[in-house]
Amino acid sequence: MPQQILQWFAASTPGASVAALLAALALVLYLINAVRLSIIDFRSHLLPNRILGPWFVAALVLLGTAALFAAEPAIIVRMLLGAGILFATYLLLHLIVPAGMGLGDVKLAAVLGLYLGFLSLTHLFWGTALAFMLGALWSLALLFVRRVTLRSTVAFGPFMLVGGAVALAVAG
Repeated sequence: MPQQILQWFAASTPGASVAALLAALALVLYLINAVRLSIIDFRSHLLPNRILGPWFVAALVLLGTAALFAAEPAIIVRMLLGAGILFATYLLLHLIVPAGMGLGDVKLAAVLGLYLGFLSLTHLFWGTALAFMLGALWSLALLFVRRVTLRSTVAFGPFMLVGGAVALAVAG
């Protein structure tokens, strides 16, 4: 996403500059909420609706408006598709193993789908894959040092957020 923002700032149209500013604000919102939610999830294994709901709406408005100002309305369709794909995937995982994937993770997936879909469906895939790889490595490390057992739960939200952040930072 930083590359997209820089490209829009470099564009000569006034709409592109506004688009870049809106996308940059959405990125700042991502970073703030990623830190907040990671701390909360590590401590309590909860991702509060009072943060996720407003964040989803704000991201949809900021990123969607950025796409319109950049004269790229197809991005909005891709964002909504990304949110739907990730939401449905995580909901299916929750329904299969309710103790393994909480509803907070399902709702967070919709937010991440907006951001990753903003860039591409490839970013959506890699952000999700990276989240699962990081979560698995962390869980294996905790098992190795005997901090958890095979029956323990590990907060997954922080890994979703880090995976998403890495995917957003990497050019497609």
